[in-house]
Amino acid sequence: MNREMDHRRNIVMMLSACLLAVSLAAFCFTSYYSRLQFQMTGYLCREIVERQPESKQAVMEALKGLEQYSEKEPENMLSLFGYRQSDFLRLYPGGLAFAALGTVLFAACMLMVIRQHDKRFQNRILMLTDYLEKAANPEEADFLLAGPDGTGMEENLCSCLQDEIYKTVTTLYQTREEALQAKKNYAENLANIAHQLKTPITVISLSAQMIEEKAYSEYTAGIRKQAERLAYLEESLLVLSRIDAGTLELKRNEADVFTLLMLASDHLQELAVQAGVGIDVQEMGEVSVNVDLDWTMEAVMNFIKNCVEHAPAETMVCCSYEENPLYVQIRIWDEGEGFAEEDLPYLFERFYCGKRGKKHGVGIGLALAESIVEMQNGIISAYNRPEGGACFEIRFYCH
Repeated sequence: MNREMDHRRNIVMMLSACLLAVSLAAFCFTSYYSRLQFQMTGYLCREIVERQPESKQAVMEALKGLEQYSEKEPENMLSLFGYRQSDFLRLYPGGLAFAALGTVLFAACMLMVIRQHDKRFQNRILMLTDYLEKAANPEEADFLLAGPDGTGMEENLCSCLQDEIYKTVTTLYQTREEALQAKKNYAENLANIAHQLKTPITVISLSAQMIEEKAYSEYTAGIRKQAERLAYLEESLLVLSRIDAGTLELKRNEADVFTLLMLASDHLQELAVQAGVGIDVQEMGEVSVNVDLDWTMEAVMNFIKNCVEHAPAETMVCCSYEENPLYVQIRIWDEGEGFAEEDLPYLFERFYCGKRGKKHGVGIGLALAESIVEMQNGIISAYNRPEGGACFEIRFYCH
């Protein structure tokens, strides 16, 4: 309220200054023309009296008659002599100066009022712009909650906008904090579950080992398989919880793409031999990407493994790569049936097992691989090749 009263007081003062300037100009203009009128009338009277001394009394009586002068008097005698009002303008050059002075003073005062108003408006807009820019920075929490600084600024339409912006930013900030807290809780729950799985996995593994030592190996195959599956699930849940909590540290360095693909395929050679599938990594020149080699290899292994598990025996799983000014692209494909059309939109969702997925799969591998790729400025897509087979396409962007 005080700021509004101060603003109104300033406006009233500026308008008063304008009125004073106009009044001063009008007073000067009137004084000038009164003096000019007095001098011209005196000049006419002197000329008449000097030329006709006997007319002095008539002139004096005529001057006294000016008190009864009215604008409704008969036609001016000067008009009868052929003179017009415009013929006398040249006799009063100072009048134009007074008129110009009044106009300039009035315009200057109005410009000051407008400029002051525009300056206040611009300052308010700049302040709101700065507030919105900082709203995108999570480190400015205290600044955001304090709201835009409106100290010394008047209450106007911008104030309504400022209030609405503050309410919206505050709501969004609180929503973001709630979402981050929920995400943190979810990650902590996953980590707790993963840690709880360690104990039964260890017990199962030790029990299977003891049974094998007592020559009951025909009963241990299923136990070992389930123990391995639980171990993989436990490790994957731990990694996913670290990704969700933002604590998974990736050490990105320049890595050769061919080397990356070869390392991933070497780790899967035993699985490929068991499935009767070959892995072919096509060498296409020296191309490098800025990634964490170990974690990216883990992601690529998930894609190659998926293709190996779904490829028919005596076929190939192929890997290729290429580079352009925007990104480095890696393709991994097989010669199998491809993805079921209804599975394509959900392939990278956690715990989703597709129609043609493994019976004992847990649906984590592709989701984990996608998260690792996206954390390194990359994207992953999957589709069926026109000539048959499933294809994974990975793009790591240069910028």
